[in-house]
Amino acid sequence: MAGKICIRGMLRCIVACFCISAGLCPASYAFDSDPPVAAVRAPTAAPEDALPDAPAAQIAVTEKGLPLAILKDQIPIWTSPVRIRTHDLIWLLPLGAATGLTLSTDTDAMRDVSRDRSFNKDNVNASNYLLGCEIAVPVGLYGVGLFKGDTHARETGILSGEALADSVVVEEVTKIIFRRERPLYNNAAGDFFAPNTGANGSFPSSHSMLAWTLAAVMAGEYPSKWVQMGVYSVASGVSLTRVLGQEHFPTDVLVGGTAGWLIGHYVFEKHHVRAARAVRAYVAMRR
Repeated sequence: MAGKICIRGMLRCIVACFCISAGLCPASYAFDSDPPVAAVRAPTAAPEDALPDAPAAQIAVTEKGLPLAILKDQIPIWTSPVRIRTHDLIWLLPLGAATGLTLSTDTDAMRDVSRDRSFNKDNVNASNYLLGCEIAVPVGLYGVGLFKGDTHARETGILSGEALADSVVVEEVTKIIFRRERPLYNNAAGDFFAPNTGANGSFPSSHSMLAWTLAAVMAGEYPSKWVQMGVYSVASGVSLTRVLGQEHFPTDVLVGGTAGWLIGHYVFEKHHVRAARAVRAYVAMRR
């Protein structure tokens, strides 16, 4: 029975993880009860229609407010199962099917992946390098925004930090709960709830989760097709090399990447939507 836990039982484990992030889908933002923030990057109007005393552009979260924002994010993240609605099945069902498939083939897939230690190490190094480069982008943007007064770049850096912190909390707690053995242990059996695993478990993949979190934030802040192609290609590369490095099973990177994207997208949309509402309210008030 090693590594062959019944699909029904394992799907319960995976659904529990999915439920952590299900409430973060765009349809669930209406349930966020925090008060709106000040206007963020108000839309530019034609000169003749411009409001002379329109509020100056501000960022959604400041450095001072970042710890509180991260703390407040935990409420909708961990209570998200209550916000699952019928329309969420459009993406939950395919995701559940894909996860069930990867769970049933995880062991065989990892036994087919080369166990040449040089090959594995090269892929692990590649995953670390790709993730490091991806993290460096919002850090650099934050520096540019701070020293050159670029509000957009500074906001990207701050929101990336908020989303990363949220993802770290989720993946660390989830690893401690599920305690899955890594592929190099027990002939890639992939047992869950294994003793002495703790926060070093395989499920979900930390690298994949963080990579897709950053990709979601940056793709939202800079919605160019080239930016999206770039950040999602890097995130995909991180996920692939974690499997080829024998660090994670396909299910680990699938669930980690999905949860990471949902968290990153949630953090961006939460501030973006509130900013738009604040701008609309201000414009209506001035008319």
